[in-house]
Amino acid sequence: MFPIDLRSDTVTRPTPAMRKAMAEAEVGDDVYGEDPTANRLHERVAEILGKEAALFVPSGTMGNQVCLAALTRPADEVLLDEQAHILNYEGGAPSLLSGVQLRPIRGTHGRITAEQVSAAIHRGGPNIAPSTVVSVENTCNRGGGTVYDVAELRKIRDIAHENGMKVHMDGARIWNAAVVSGCSEAEIAACADTISVCFSKGLGAPVGSAVAGSKEFIGCALRYRRLFGGGMRQVGILAAAAIHALDHHRTRLAEDHANAARLAEYFRESTQIAIEAPVQSNILMIGLVDPKLDAVELSRRCAKDGVLFHPVGGRHFRLVTNLDVSNEAIKPAADIIRRNLKP
Repeated sequence: MFPIDLRSDTVTRPTPAMRKAMAEAEVGDDVYGEDPTANRLHERVAEILGKEAALFVPSGTMGNQVCLAALTRPADEVLLDEQAHILNYEGGAPSLLSGVQLRPIRGTHGRITAEQVSAAIHRGGPNIAPSTVVSVENTCNRGGGTVYDVAELRKIRDIAHENGMKVHMDGARIWNAAVVSGCSEAEIAACADTISVCFSKGLGAPVGSAVAGSKEFIGCALRYRRLFGGGMRQVGILAAAAIHALDHHRTRLAEDHANAARLAEYFRESTQIAIEAPVQSNILMIGLVDPKLDAVELSRRCAKDGVLFHPVGGRHFRLVTNLDVSNEAIKPAADIIRRNLKP
């Protein structure tokens, strides 16, 4: 059972069945468009998301940056929530790769509203960067795995389009959002012009993401993928892992959500811990009530006892349930964390 790794859903390892699919994958040169397994993945992702076409990229960050580059021109402005991954965890890539500025909006647990978007839009002028893209993240990592209401996403899309703007969705965890909302991935993705999705988080693949949108967009995305160093050759080995994950791991995400909810219930009994966001999917954002406690020190203590998690600053830390954390591991993990809260 130990270690119990709750640092992220990216820490999972391929299952034996996934490794078998990878070993047996038919491959070709994807830069030439000749990898049959990659092409099958492109078709499958486009079908699931209800888009005209899709394209494999090595990482979620590259996926987001390919989309922003395709949707913007230098000196444009992108509106997004202040907790967005694109703003906080992609190393300033939009300014370097696309020459755009990001304007954060203070939403609620990582989610912005159509009303906020409408109020934030800059039409542009000699001294003002024009707002040309709205980016939403679903689920929102720093927000605590929170999920957008699809009706609100539709309103955001409509406001954006009425103002000549495009909508990008960072859908790294769209698979989780679909489980929580009861909507299909296609219904959610219909609220965006472009979307990036990830296979190496909740789905448990070792590597890879994809972008999806119109055929015209994918033609542009191919160019930017190459510019950003993402053209890969016999990528079918990785595409096979993604296909296996889509076929076998999407439906089990509800187990991760249930485990996160159980963790939250154990912690609600403690007066030393505050759960800082609604627990909707597989992420818990937690604050330590006692100002004398420190999340980094707590993480060190717990690691010695076999429980790993990610401090996010000061008295705050994150727990993420995942494919490699069983139902049986939840109570021991909670017990170890609570025990180490004591001086």
